[in-house]
Amino acid sequence: MPDPQSYRPAPGTIPDAPGVYRWRDERRRVIYVGKAKSLRSRLNSYFQDVTALHPRTRQMVTTAASVEWTVVGTEVEALQLEYTWIKEYDPRFNVKYRDDKSYPSLAVTLHEDVPRLQVMRGPKKKGVRYFGPYAHAWAIRETLDLLLRVFPARTCSKGVFVRAGQVGRPCLLGYIDKCSAPCVGNVTVEQHREIVDDFCDFMAGQSGRFLKRLEREMTEAAEQMEYERAARLRDDIGALTRAMEKQTVVLADGTDADVIAVVEDQLEAAIQVFHVRGGRVRGQRGYVLDKVEDLTTGELVGQFLAQAYGEPPDDDDGGPVARRATPGAGVTLRDTDDVPREVLVPALPPDAEALTDWLRGLRGAQVSLRVPQRGDKRALMETVEQNAKQAFALHKTKRASDLTARSLALAEIQEALELPEAPLRIECFDVSNLQGTSVVASMVVFEDGLARKSEYRRFAVRGVDGQDDTASMREVVRRRFSRYLEEATEAPVEPGEDDPFSPAPLTDPETGRPRRFAYPPQLVVVDGGPPQVAAAKQALDALGIDDVALCGLAKRLEEVWLPGQDEPVILSRTSEALYLLQRVRDEAHRFAIAYHRSKRSKTMVESALDGVAGLGETRRKALLRHFGSLKRLRAATVEEVMEVPGVGRRTAESVVAALAVPDDAAVPAFDPVTGEVVA
Repeated sequence: MPDPQSYRPAPGTIPDAPGVYRWRDERRRVIYVGKAKSLRSRLNSYFQDVTALHPRTRQMVTTAASVEWTVVGTEVEALQLEYTWIKEYDPRFNVKYRDDKSYPSLAVTLHEDVPRLQVMRGPKKKGVRYFGPYAHAWAIRETLDLLLRVFPARTCSKGVFVRAGQVGRPCLLGYIDKCSAPCVGNVTVEQHREIVDDFCDFMAGQSGRFLKRLEREMTEAAEQMEYERAARLRDDIGALTRAMEKQTVVLADGTDADVIAVVEDQLEAAIQVFHVRGGRVRGQRGYVLDKVEDLTTGELVGQFLAQAYGEPPDDDDGGPVARRATPGAGVTLRDTDDVPREVLVPALPPDAEALTDWLRGLRGAQVSLRVPQRGDKRALMETVEQNAKQAFALHKTKRASDLTARSLALAEIQEALELPEAPLRIECFDVSNLQGTSVVASMVVFEDGLARKSEYRRFAVRGVDGQDDTASMREVVRRRFSRYLEEATEAPVEPGEDDPFSPAPLTDPETGRPRRFAYPPQLVVVDGGPPQVAAAKQALDALGIDDVALCGLAKRLEEVWLPGQDEPVILSRTSEALYLLQRVRDEAHRFAIAYHRSKRSKTMVESALDGVAGLGETRRKALLRHFGSLKRLRAATVEEVMEVPGVGRRTAESVVAALAVPDDAAVPAFDPVTGEVVA
């Protein structure tokens, strides 16, 4: 592993100017490409103490064997060169944007003498104009079927087109007037090109012009008593109207914009893009990516824009970029009506000014890059964000249900933690409290990489300092494994067995119910770093349990800590092992927070009803069971409160009066994640 100091450039050799830099490994392969306003400042930040670097950055600088740079005149030039090199070299440490599914588009082959309308997937081709992408191919075909009444352009393959010309007879679409049949000379090549151009203009948002023209022709035909022609034009107007209705109206001012939303966690991110043209959503596309760097939302947006609106690699007519570009190394949206007037993003990138200048140069006109704050555009941004969340959840579900990925994750965990066998049963513990009060803990169980919710357990922690998470963790682990030992020793011994402690039966012989803690895990995961791991280890040692592996997963840098180790185990940010451990930890956190909220709700009800005359502990619990929450009880009338057994009118009136909140009173709000009071 190379030492970064061994190839660090000599002091004063790095220029203080804008530029692009490349990191190369020992085999001279480019592993990372970046740009900077000041090369000296940016590169020097990589050559600090490696222990202070982000784990992925640390891995990159220790994998590299050299660094080189190219000075450019402006930040815009740096942006363009960075994009070109990323497309050319496909560096392993740069963020990879990949479609979350294969989206079909409506393509027009303008490079052909007689252009064709068709559904296309995959990489974009030169000389083809694309509309979309659409969520489903059938949506394109339905829209196209409607539009062929008005724009009878060719949709057949090359073989069908040539064969029709040879026999002198058009295909079925030519007979039913859904193709102008240029194959047999019903229209000239120039006339067919005009039909295709009109179709492209309509799809690009110029729908009003065609509707007005058809309405005018329909009126003229009716005045001249050409009723059949007028009826056909009426049907054409209806077809165009129905085709337009299939595209969602979102803005009334004819806005041209791309709306981008980002949803992310520590390891991955999902990006969703809505293409709005003429105030309508003309297309939608989603991407998922592995975060191989520690990037903010603004930095993710900046990198995405730089790659999304860059020139397609095959525009070089066989140049080196076109030949060497790797699918998945970047994304291209330029074919979706080029760069729009507005690009709406969730957060501005650090180099927003340079990106805006670059986009203006690509479009040849003004471009606005901004974060919507209010109104219809803000509402649309929230809609796009909801789509991104759903796509992200679907991606995680697919990944979690992949048997191969789960098997790989368990094997990677076994290798990284040096376990004797793959951890088929993993238990994770998390502690939650509100400023030291209402301390609760959760235990979640994953078997074969899948959640076993029937095995989840929750703990109410008492008798320890609520501010001391380590004491709470020690107490919870002790209680869980004490129960395991109790149930194990209660197991009956079969005659002839040498082992006095045979495994506990799965069910209790007296009740017939499954035993709560009968199975021991192969791996215990605690939410936290060295202090929490040490506390859990103390509990296991005190019980004499030494055959259960233990580790902790710290949130900040996703480091895996083992008992008694001074350095953490760093798993690859793209590894299935880290993904599984993170999912187990997040599920434990979610389960603990859910339990804490229910406890807090009960506490709030009981504290709000303290001092109400005639209301003891039994009636308070009855009120909570009946209404379920303080919010519902506060909204109840006297008659509704009286429906609770044992509560009379006088007591009900006292309850309603005690819970009444003045209109100008401040009601405390609680953060849904931390549970803390928000000012």
